[in-house]
Parts: sequence; C-alpha cells; structure tokens
Amino acid sequence: MQQEDAALEIARLRALIRYHSRRYYVFDDPELPDNEYDLLFNALLDLETQHPDLVTPDSPTQRVGGEPLAGFKTVTHEVPMLSLDNVFGADEFGDFDRKVCERLGDLLEGGNDLFSKNQVTYCAEPKLDGLAISLLYEDGRLIQAATRGDGTTGEDITHNARTIPSIPLSLMGDVVPVRLEVRGEVVMPKAGFIKLNAHAAAQGEKPFANPRNAAAGSLRQLDPRIAAQRPLEFYAYGVVQSQGMELPGSQYETLQLLKQLGFRLSQEVRRGEGADFVLNFYSDIQARRDSLPYEIDGIVIKVDNVRQQQELGFVSRAPRWATAFKFPAQEAITTVEAIEFQVGRTGALTPVARLTPVFVGGVTVSNATLHNFDEIERMDVRVGDSVVIYRAGDVIPKVVRVLLDRRPANSHPILLPVNCPVCGSDVERPDDEAIARCSGGLFCPAQQKEALKHFVSRRAMDIDGLGDKWIEQLVDQGLIHSSADLYILTKNDLLPLERMGDKSADNLLSAIAKSKVASLPRFLYALGIRGVGEATALALAKYFGRLDALISANEATLMQVQDVGPIVADSIVTFFRQAHNLEVIQRLQDIGVQWPDIDAHADREQPLSDQTWVLTGSLTTLSRDQAKEKLMQLGAKVAGSVSKKTNCVVAGEAAGSKLVDAEKLGIPIMNEESLLALFASHGIQG
Repeated sequence: MQQEDAALEIARLRALIRYHSRRYYVFDDPELPDNEYDLLFNALLDLETQHPDLVTPDSPTQRVGGEPLAGFKTVTHEVPMLSLDNVFGADEFGDFDRKVCERLGDLLEGGNDLFSKNQVTYCAEPKLDGLAISLLYEDGRLIQAATRGDGTTGEDITHNARTIPSIPLSLMGDVVPVRLEVRGEVVMPKAGFIKLNAHAAAQGEKPFANPRNAAAGSLRQLDPRIAAQRPLEFYAYGVVQSQGMELPGSQYETLQLLKQLGFRLSQEVRRGEGADFVLNFYSDIQARRDSLPYEIDGIVIKVDNVRQQQELGFVSRAPRWATAFKFPAQEAITTVEAIEFQVGRTGALTPVARLTPVFVGGVTVSNATLHNFDEIERMDVRVGDSVVIYRAGDVIPKVVRVLLDRRPANSHPILLPVNCPVCGSDVERPDDEAIARCSGGLFCPAQQKEALKHFVSRRAMDIDGLGDKWIEQLVDQGLIHSSADLYILTKNDLLPLERMGDKSADNLLSAIAKSKVASLPRFLYALGIRGVGEATALALAKYFGRLDALISANEATLMQVQDVGPIVADSIVTFFRQAHNLEVIQRLQDIGVQWPDIDAHADREQPLSDQTWVLTGSLTTLSRDQAKEKLMQLGAKVAGSVSKKTNCVVAGEAAGSKLVDAEKLGIPIMNEESLLALFASHGIQG
C-alpha cells in the first residue's frame, strides 16, 4: 500500500477503534464483539508496522508500554491538587450544608432554573478508593499524567497512564480544547484485583493488601509493560483548567461534557437538591457498596453551581464547596489477645484471632478470621501482635497484616494443634493442603450433622426418608450424637418432632431397620473417611474382604490397593487410629449393622476390570445407583458420559443422547434384561 493510502487507512482505523473503545469504556455499551474489535486493532498494528513513520503517540497501538524509565520526574501542578475535608455522619453533613447556605446568602434567594429557592443543588458521586491523578491535554492529545504527590508537586507517570484503556490518548469530537486539565481516580476493580493476587500466589509472589495499594503500585512501576498488564481503570471527576472551550456552569454538566470527550465516569453520579438528597444518596450507595465493581470509602459532595463554588472559595488546603462524606472505617489497628481453632461441620480447623475490641466498619469487632494455618505461617501472626483488621459490610472481619515493628520481644510462633480442640481426635493436614482437619468424623460433635447426613444418604446406608431436616431436629433435640444412635431410636422419640406423624414414624423406623443389612463397600463409604469415595470404598472392600483387616492395615499395605495413594492411605490410618471412631463402629455392629464378607483380593480377577460402562434411561427392576454398584462389584468403572473409551452402554427406557452417541461410535449397547442376566451369571442378585 502506498504511503498516502496507508495514512488514510490508518486514520480511518484509529477513528473506528477510538469510537468503539469509547462505547466500551465510557458508555459500557459495546457495539462490536471482542474478536471484531481485535481484527480492527490488528489491522492497524500491521499497517503501522509497515509504515513506522506514520505512528503517532496518540495511536491506540501505543498503549502496550515502552522501555523502562530510570526514575520518575517531578511535576509541578499548575493548579494545586487540593484534598477534601471529611464529614462523618448526618449531623456533620448537616453542619456543612448549613454553612454553605449561610455563606451563599443572597445567591440562593432567587433559586435557579432547576430547583427551588433556599436549597443548594449538589452533585454527588462515590468516593473511589484509588489514586488521584491529573491528565493534561494540548490540542486534544495527552501530553502529561501526574500523581497528586503533596498537592503542589507530583510524579510524572505519563508512561504508565498511557497503558490504561479508559484514559483517552486523544480527545473525541470535532472541537476540542486547546488545553485541558482533567482530574480523576485510577482504581483497580475488585474482579481484577482478585485475579492479580491469584496470579501472584501461583508465582509465589507476595499478594497486594487491597485494590488501592495494587493500583498505586502499578502506577509507580518504572517499567510501563508491567503497568500495561494490570487491570487499571480511570474515572474522571473534574476539570481544573480549560482553554479554547467554554465549560458549563454546572459540575454535573461538566462531567457530561467529559463523557462526550471520551472520559469514563462513575455510573453512580447524581444531581439533586438539598441535604435530604445527599443523605438518601449516601444511604443508597452504602447499601450497595459491596456490589459495586470497585472499592469506595464514602461519597463526594460538590456544590453543583460553578458561580456558587467561586463565591464559597477555599480554605488553606480544601474547597469550601465540596466535602467527602466518609463511611465508617473498614480498617483498624488492634491487638491479638489469643488465637483459637474452631472446628467446622466438615472437620476443617479455622484459626480465629481473639482481639482487643475495636470499632471498625460500623461495629465493634473482637474476633477476626485467619482463614487457615497457611495464613498464620504467611503472616507470622502471633499472640500479642498489633494487627490491621478489615471489615466490609457483612464480610467476616479478617486480619490483613501484622505490624512487625510493634511486636513484643517475648512472642512465639503459633503451632498447629495436634488434637482436635472439640473431641481430642488427631488433627491431620496433608503436605499439599492448607486446611487441617479433625479425624474424629463419627464422633466429633462439631461434625455431627454433616457426618450423619452423609451416613444416611442414598449411596451410603440409604435410609429412605431420613432427610436433612429430620437429622437437624434429631441432633438439635439431643436424640442422636453419632450414627449408632440412629438404630436405638423409638417411636416415642420421633413423634414429638415437628411434622412427624404416626405413619411417618413407622416408615422411618422401618427404613432404619432395613439399612442394618448393608454391604461392606457401602458401609466404608458411609463412614465418611476423607478421600474415600464410592470407588475407593469398593476397591478397599475387595482387597481386604473384612473390616477388621482394613482397620489393622498400615499405609504401605493400603497403597497396594488400586487408586489409593499416600494421602488417602494416611487419612484411612488416622481415621481408624481414633478410639472414638472405633467405639462408634463397634456400637453399630453390636446393634446389628452387618454385611457379608468378601473374598480378599477379589478385585484381581474381576470380569469387567479395566472396563468403562455408561448407564442411560430408566431401569424398571432396580435403580441406576443399584445398577452402578453391581457393575462396580464386577470391576467396571461407571462413567457419566460416552466416549471412544466406553466399553458398553446400558440403555433403559427413554434413553437419550448417550444412546445416540453410543450408536454413532459403534459401542455395544445392552438392555436391562441382558444386564440382569450378566449379574446373575456372576452370582449377583438383580
């Protein structure tokens, strides 16, 4: 392509890309799918590569970041970047509003075109928790970006600001100011912050404490290629100087003009009349704070009328016409008085810091989560430490960092408990896991409900009708403490339960009695040993044949069983080493729970070993779960989908897409009658 034609095509592509970028970043209303936008961008990049002399600094392709800087240059702000005074609570804002009205005096007497007399019109928006920066444009092109610094001087971060997609490199519109200085906030959205920290953790790097620190750290990178990889966004909130374009006489309308020029605004910007408008806006934003895409710590209120702003003027460091209406603090410093371990319903041990009570996030906090033992080790938090805690909305307070310079000289590292603080069973923590767990699953009171729900479930002991709600009531009323207690329940125990009738009680007792006759694989699965699912329970039953042989097995022997590795072997040994678990198992056997023994090592010559079967449709003489269990007894693996590796598909009534897939792949198909015949030929009753 000739140079002249290339220049025209480059101009066309840049205009298109800027338009669609504006639709995406400013209006949140993209017109193009991402792949089509990428095609435009790549076409421009190809042309600029072929014609490097046509590349300009404001081209959309120049956001990727250039070479690292040796250091930051100092920028003197032409208009100082002042901070805002703060108010906390309705009374303090009421004082602010009263003083504004008093100072404006006669200017309010006549009212204005939009609102009534004697009340100030305010422009309100969320107070974004990021880093304030200033952007300077000449003839519509970005020439400088600077941090606030001390308000008089800041750092030149133009190289990094250029990488942020929501900062226009050139202004939109046919008429642009000769000179324009825009101020706003750079933030890292919550979703981007989570991904950034997840990546840091995967790389073994230190995570950022919060999105604000992440945004500030990204902007202060000497290498703009790093900043270009960070998910940063810019939201404009004001203009401090403009040449060659007259600005509206309203803060709200000035923001709308910025939007037309290509800047992104918070979607929450509102305009209204008087203190009641502000208080309602504050309440609304505070209620929705956790659902917003970015962190905020309050709202910013500005007198909307520019003439009134000028009349009000400034104090030494802040305008009289604006204030930050802050939310209650979300972070505070306090002292760790103790660290305790709570046991959850799945046996997980969660460390909890007991704190000197401190007011944070609108409430007094005396406890904070430490998540898991890995977090204790990562932060090296100790009793006596001064710590920063964080609380947002209904989020459980958590310790976010330790102030090591305040650590007492006699502090000691926290050790993981050897025994469960609730039941005394051994605590196990595999080397590759962050969570430590109590191994007393059958006995531990902290795990009662979940252990019992698993024990009675369909694939375990299959006690029909004993659902979660009944388990909850039985435990809450102290009628059962372990699975063995289920088998000594009487009708008189059951009838007082809510919505339990005479017939329901009889049916439930009948189902409990029926479950006494089980199979060894089902019983092993019902015990809830960590890592022992249905397939592993079946493999263990086939290998050992008897429960007592499994109980006495060591880790080396267990690892001879198919699919049992060192972690599962350790869980099994630890589980059976707990006296409480063995007591519950013995009680179950004494009460009459039984199963036939299996020939030891029966899995060595199974007719369906190494085969994968799939069940589809409805079976009439047995359930899908029963059919699955019997196929597994013959050595088969039962999968949920059909593939080239499937050996056979069993098709019942109303078989669906799995049957179609099997026919396409030429996989053998068996009906229910043939399946029952297969079971019978191997001595398994259908």
